[in-house]
Amino acid sequence: MNIQKNHVVSLHYTLTEDTVDGELIEETYNAEPLSFIYGVGMMLPSFEENIENKVVGDTFSFTLEPEDAYGEYEEQAVVEIPIGSFADEAGNVDRSKLLAGAPLTMHDNEGRTYRGVVVEPKLDMIIVDFNHPMSGHTLHFKGEILEVREATASELDHGHVHPGGHDHH
Repeated sequence: MNIQKNHVVSLHYTLTEDTVDGELIEETYNAEPLSFIYGVGMMLPSFEENIENKVVGDTFSFTLEPEDAYGEYEEQAVVEIPIGSFADEAGNVDRSKLLAGAPLTMHDNEGRTYRGVVVEPKLDMIIVDFNHPMSGHTLHFKGEILEVREATASELDHGHVHPGGHDHH
């Protein structure tokens, strides 16, 4: 069965920076394989394009430039946020959650969610980087297709893979 829209794909991969011999970023070998529903927006479109129509047992090896992956690193996505934005209802700020390297989730007035990382906590403001951690990186994927099957109606409805393809209510 060839990989196409609304199929569940399970695969093992190694993700390295720039080339197959680059610095290891992530891998699934010796762990659970990656399973996802193909063609429904769960994965980078450029990743999916590179495995389309492959079958079980096929291998893949491809490189994605930043513009085809998580975009270029944008300096304007590093912002200074006034310390008051982190205050609770009583006006208190928990600085233990605002240390350099700490992940941060914020919402704008329209309810959109933004994920960032604290770059530098200052007395009256916090510098936060809202770039994706992999922005500006060239990514090399290498791996093997382990399983291809049609997604169940329940998986499509819920938008995620159910282990073993089971339905849950």
